[in-house]
Amino acid sequence: MIGDCPEWMGYILGNGKKNNNYLIQGTILVIASFVARAIGMIYRIPLTRILGAQGNAYYSTANEIYAIILMISSFSLPLAVSKLVSERLHKGQKKNAHKVFICALKFGLLAGGIMSLLTFALSGVITKFMKFEMAAFALRVLSPAIFIYAVVGVLRGFFQGHETMVPTAVSQVLEQIINAVVSVAGAALLIGYGTKLGEQKGNDSLGPAYGAAGGTLGTVVSITVALLFLMFIYVTYQRNFRRQMRRDHTRKTESDKAIYHALIVTILPVILSTVIYNISTVIDQGIFGSVLSGQGYSEKEYSTVWGIFVEFKVLMNVPLSIASCLAPSVVPSLTASMIEEDYRAAGIKVRDSIRYTMVFTIPCAVGLAALASPVMQLVYGDSSALAAGIMQSGALMIVLYALSTLTTGILQGLGEMQKPLIHSAIALVLHIIVLLLMLTFSGMNIYSVVYANVFFALVICILNAWAIRRTIGYRQELLRTFIIPVFVSGIMGIAAYGIYRLFALFAGVLISTVIAILAGMVIYVVLLVKLHGITEREIRGLPKGAYIAYILHRCRVLP
Repeated sequence: MIGDCPEWMGYILGNGKKNNNYLIQGTILVIASFVARAIGMIYRIPLTRILGAQGNAYYSTANEIYAIILMISSFSLPLAVSKLVSERLHKGQKKNAHKVFICALKFGLLAGGIMSLLTFALSGVITKFMKFEMAAFALRVLSPAIFIYAVVGVLRGFFQGHETMVPTAVSQVLEQIINAVVSVAGAALLIGYGTKLGEQKGNDSLGPAYGAAGGTLGTVVSITVALLFLMFIYVTYQRNFRRQMRRDHTRKTESDKAIYHALIVTILPVILSTVIYNISTVIDQGIFGSVLSGQGYSEKEYSTVWGIFVEFKVLMNVPLSIASCLAPSVVPSLTASMIEEDYRAAGIKVRDSIRYTMVFTIPCAVGLAALASPVMQLVYGDSSALAAGIMQSGALMIVLYALSTLTTGILQGLGEMQKPLIHSAIALVLHIIVLLLMLTFSGMNIYSVVYANVFFALVICILNAWAIRRTIGYRQELLRTFIIPVFVSGIMGIAAYGIYRLFALFAGVLISTVIAILAGMVIYVVLLVKLHGITEREIRGLPKGAYIAYILHRCRVLP
């Protein structure tokens, strides 16, 4: 879709002829997200050790609140802008597409500015409600990032609407690199200052609180750098886009009022469904803290346990990046199919995106469960049975959250904006009931949160699948999408665990874990291909698929 640009810019923006495949674009985002989240996971190791369990709880609390506020103010902007821009580009309306961008930018600046100011002003009230009052320091530091992200979100949506994910991908990696450096440095500097101040004031929580605030400083600096990068790409490309607009002979230019109406109609259900979908974590934390406080636990005790659960969620986000990246990339493509009323093409895109996600997500979940203890030791230095138990119990969460995230994006791409909202609301109500019952009567402590989250995602998956079938008459194939990957992943998990235990007899945790992971990957790929869980045609459809197929042929995995 993007043309008439210099060669170097074509590399950044993507080539409309070569990179118009949504799976390829989605894979670009997946790779970038894996790199970004791997960086995020790596820098969380020293950050977690600097902050300690209490500081990590404050840091995570501030970030959870920040994420919710972003969802309300600007998190929906990339999807909404990409959808509206894509619709107009497929109708040949380049002027209207650009006008969508301008109006969305104004909207984002207003919404982001208001929410940023409110967050700063009400930080103490919000964290007090969460039962983590000292997290207010970190939340105040984060507040400017809300305003900045609004602009970043609109720019990313603009490029995604042109069916190129490269600017988003590059900005995400750049953002995370800066975040890693500044967060660790900020936490190290401020935790020392906070500790000394705490000694003077007789408050030993000030050290972790100031450290958490230093950690969140990285988010503000990094999102600013991402903004500068995207602005540079946009400004550089402007001459070419204006040339395209001069070729646009659309008779009627949409009014600002019509575009704002389209934005609100698109954004509002996305905001509400996203908030409901993600607010469960904040609600979980509030309920968990309140119930355990009522049962006689101190804030330090339940915040420490919650901090371990947060460690698992950070690791969980790495495989979840597949679904969270593929969802925005499939929206413009599905939008185009629905405009053309090509339901067969829409069904193929739904099928392939779900299969693609499951083929990669299921083995990740099983692998993390099989190697839970060594992974937690390597990443967080946590060898406790609780840490490993949470990861093993939460493995199914990874698969179900991935599927629910993707199918929510699919429904939005199909134009069914209201249904994800309804489904998330139903699941949230049932989730809260289940969580309260389990925390109150089961005695399972933090495991109640894990199982309640599994239930939450499962309900959404079921409801979304039903809605997709009703919308385009499509029902997902089961054997190659779920059954074969689960079977193969089970064998892989057993083998990986056995290999780890064998090498652990004479090698360290790091070497044993790396060997087990690599061996598990080889076993999974070989068995998946041999059992026809993935075909040569599907492999060749992936980025560098021809090269991958060549290697598999040389290794005699493919006939």
